[in-house]
Amino acid sequence: MNDPVPAADAASKGTASRGLSRFVPIAILLGVLITGLLLGWQRYFTLDYLAEAREGIKAFASQNGLLAALIYVLGYAVATAVAFPAAWLLTVAGGFVYGAFLGGTLAAIGATIGASVLFWAAKTAFGDSLRQRVGGFVDRAAQGFENNAFSYMLALRLAPVFPFAVVNVLPALLKVPFSTYFIATLIGILPGALVYASIGQGLETVLIEVAESGRDVSIGDLITPGLSLGLLGLALLAIAPPIFKLVRSRWLKA
Repeated sequence: MNDPVPAADAASKGTASRGLSRFVPIAILLGVLITGLLLGWQRYFTLDYLAEAREGIKAFASQNGLLAALIYVLGYAVATAVAFPAAWLLTVAGGFVYGAFLGGTLAAIGATIGASVLFWAAKTAFGDSLRQRVGGFVDRAAQGFENNAFSYMLALRLAPVFPFAVVNVLPALLKVPFSTYFIATLIGILPGALVYASIGQGLETVLIEVAESGRDVSIGDLITPGLSLGLLGLALLAIAPPIFKLVRSRWLKA
């Protein structure tokens, strides 16, 4: 006669193993981030480094064509997936190398791929478990977000109000469908990517002027108030539909 205790133990161990395996993707991403920081990869994500290496980067892109573009997209995807600091500089570099339209488009594709990987990893690791534990107000807020997921996602992407990594992870905890997440991310990232890439397109002139002045390059040399206001306006347009729907429903009930 079989002993039921070992069978129960095996089932318990199998469940525990599956429970731990869901953290593997997020652990891999975290491991890549920590490795990169320990190896000092962040030194390559600075305007000063871009200024120093600009000629070599342009030469490599010119000589390798499609391969260089593929490396750029994959590199951007990895940097986004692991939430590497100052990954936005890659958008500027894309515009510097490929021009505003192509550079911005490649950056948006890479960022969307990387954001989708992080979304999947967060959803696999935490998914519904965290939401079930929190419950209450957060759960009700999540339901409101889900009802207008595309508009809210688009608004969060267009306006740099929250850190990019936070916007990548939060929808995974709110049951946003992957297709909605992917499309809203790509569309929402593209305008900003084109703007930053256009900044990168004129970067050489800025770098030369800053070098002649004898000071370090700063983000203030590239960003203007007009840029921030333009992105904010796009975000307001994106969030208009759910606001209009809410106001209309309350007006009809009055």
